[in-house]
Amino acid sequence: MPAKTGLQRKMTVPNVTIVVVPREQFSKARQGLESIFAHTTPAYKLIYIDGKSPSRLRRYLEDEAAEKGFRLIREERYLTGNQARNLAVPHIQTKYTVFIDNDVVPSPGWLEPLIECAEETGAWVVGPVYCTGDLNNPVIHTLGGEQSIDGGNGTRRWRERHFYCGRLLSDVASELHRRPLDLVEFHCLLMRTEVFDRLGPFDPALLSYFDHSDFCLMVRNAGGPIYVEPRSVVTYLPPPPLALSDVPYFMLRWSNRWINASAIHFAHKNGIEVNDPVFEDHFEYQQAQRARVLRHPRHVVRRILGYRALTLLEKTIDRVLDWTVTAHLD
Repeated sequence: MPAKTGLQRKMTVPNVTIVVVPREQFSKARQGLESIFAHTTPAYKLIYIDGKSPSRLRRYLEDEAAEKGFRLIREERYLTGNQARNLAVPHIQTKYTVFIDNDVVPSPGWLEPLIECAEETGAWVVGPVYCTGDLNNPVIHTLGGEQSIDGGNGTRRWRERHFYCGRLLSDVASELHRRPLDLVEFHCLLMRTEVFDRLGPFDPALLSYFDHSDFCLMVRNAGGPIYVEPRSVVTYLPPPPLALSDVPYFMLRWSNRWINASAIHFAHKNGIEVNDPVFEDHFEYQQAQRARVLRHPRHVVRRILGYRALTLLEKTIDRVLDWTVTAHLD
């Protein structure tokens, strides 16, 4: 039998803690957790952050934690991504930490390449290929991206560009290679745990969506390398379908209140204007997310009153739903 390499020997004991956090829904959480159990080979520790999940999922997580011995931290409130991640930090004692959303399915052998990339390059942060949709024929959500904030006072502009979005992974797999870049996403990323000592906790004022951009800017500003490792693949499972029990949390995550507060804070923190054109793309993405839930009520209004009435009522519907969600859940 061939002798084990140094890295292989390290992987026989936990060198990494996987932290699962809620993102926008709960109905995919069981599939996500079971895929971690099924597809993760090296030894690892697991921390699961549960923010007010429905009773059936809560009982499932309690049973799994008791049987498998992982740490389950539950809060009786809906959590932002950064709130959930910060809850885990005091309990992490391994060299590396992986943050992964509860609605993400990692592919077999996903973790080893992330660790190997960090070990071989000295990267502070490593991201996989992010896919979406059909697990058997995945479409690339992003391969990470470039971002920068350029210009002097009063003219600073945020630049952001993602790679391979919307391409079939099978069509471009041969083109993908490990490389440094500026931006990976919290759908799944590996980081050196010591980065917390350098940068402090995740920013709790970022309630929605801009958390990964902010974190990666902080890493790069501190001189930390960020890499993408395409030998690791994960798939985000967006709605539809969206369970009825998902709707309040989903709408809160994509509410105007959370998005606008996050955008304003991110802009002020980085010295850029909120009317920077790049924010328009992010607000369009927010509206596309909200449309996943609002599609049915809009369809009902259109059938009863017609398209013109829908156009007149659309903003009112949005405002009422937004107020209802944030007033009772935030």
